[in-house]
Amino acid sequence: MKQVQVLSLFVCTLIGNVLSGSNHVFQDLKDREGVLSFLEYYAAVSPSSSVTDKPLMVGLTLIQGADSSGAVCLDGTLPGYHLDRGSGTGKDSWLVQLEGGGWCDTIRNCVYRKTTRRGSSKLFEKQLPFTGILSDKAEENPDFFNWNRVKVRYCDGASFSGDSQNEASQLYFRGQRIWSAAMEYLMAEGMQNATQALLSGCSAGGLASIIHCDEFRELFPQSTKVKCLSDAGMFLNAMDISGGHTLQNFYSGVVSLQEVQKSLPSTCIDHLDPTSCFFPQNLVAAVRTPLFLLNSAYDVWQLRSSLAPPSADPHGTWKECRQNNAQCNSSQIQFLQEFRNQMLDAIKVFSSSNQNGLFINSCFAHCQSERQDTWFADDSPRIGNKRIAQSVGDWYFDREDVKAVDCPYPCDNTCHNLVFNDVVSNITFSQSTRLTSTPLNLLIIFLVSLCSISTTGFKFVR
Repeated sequence: MKQVQVLSLFVCTLIGNVLSGSNHVFQDLKDREGVLSFLEYYAAVSPSSSVTDKPLMVGLTLIQGADSSGAVCLDGTLPGYHLDRGSGTGKDSWLVQLEGGGWCDTIRNCVYRKTTRRGSSKLFEKQLPFTGILSDKAEENPDFFNWNRVKVRYCDGASFSGDSQNEASQLYFRGQRIWSAAMEYLMAEGMQNATQALLSGCSAGGLASIIHCDEFRELFPQSTKVKCLSDAGMFLNAMDISGGHTLQNFYSGVVSLQEVQKSLPSTCIDHLDPTSCFFPQNLVAAVRTPLFLLNSAYDVWQLRSSLAPPSADPHGTWKECRQNNAQCNSSQIQFLQEFRNQMLDAIKVFSSSNQNGLFINSCFAHCQSERQDTWFADDSPRIGNKRIAQSVGDWYFDREDVKAVDCPYPCDNTCHNLVFNDVVSNITFSQSTRLTSTPLNLLIIFLVSLCSISTTGFKFVR
């Protein structure tokens, strides 16, 4: 029932925003990321093709006393995390995943954000499904299933970075303090005794795992094996289809509003402006700790929100391509191939280091370590006949070097591509993910239909 209440509040808040005059709400970067991650959360609840058991549901823990150091969400509430303790050979190993979910770049956007689970722990789900890299089943997560696995909730709007506030709007930009408080709390919970540790994150959390990777390493003695994984965190400062820089402009607002420069490494800030240093292409080569980049060369969030957002496409030329990669014409595919080339150029120096790892596939996807169907299932995406979970495991445990880069689209027939529809009431899910028509999925359709509002839906296709 509480999940239903949270879902109702989320949908109604969005709808209220639209009806109150914010009809650009789905053109804002923050909301498109939020909608995508929100729907993917419920997709994760459904079993993959090779798994029949329901996922482990892990309860929320609020970090009591964090507010004494100013470590609070946008609305001033306590931050939190979900922890499932390890066992057996994994009892002294820790995997910490930083939740993603976009950013906010203006007072108005951040005020809106604090009315959602991305800005207030009052709206956090009391339980989350642990799937993919967080699964507790060996057949779903062969290398990390029995580790201590943690998901740190995201409620600051700047990738766990920045340190500022706006008293007039009662906004607290405390991402760096939340990071520090969470790490201090987890160390006291037993992470200080870790013999192995992996910091991971998806999307905005993937960017955070890059920013904080070396800080994470410094928490432990040199005898502890420490590495980092960034999933869908390789956001590029790329030109959009109109010749503008949509994401650069957006990041500039995030960095200046939340004073993110306080969290960025001096190795970058010393020679580049703070906004440039929020782009991982200017950070990854200088990260000292072993780092693995898991990314799609055609990241669907970047396509929809950075490369070809509606604001850069007033005539709707890219609308069908933006929703379904199969509808892209030859010139649009060429534009996307150039984006892929930019990504590969941006990681050349990074990939030359033996300690780093890569899995860059040619799927239209976003966040592939959290979902079971893309992380480790019978029909999961592969490069060279190796699935993502196997590649990350081989790299972490030094079984072999992993520098996997896929051939250009459309050569890969193992992809689970995300395809979007115009109206949520017409959401369909392909067989590739074996999603079922659960009451919760149907409720999403019902709530949106009830409010008579059209927004963006999606499905998975192969």
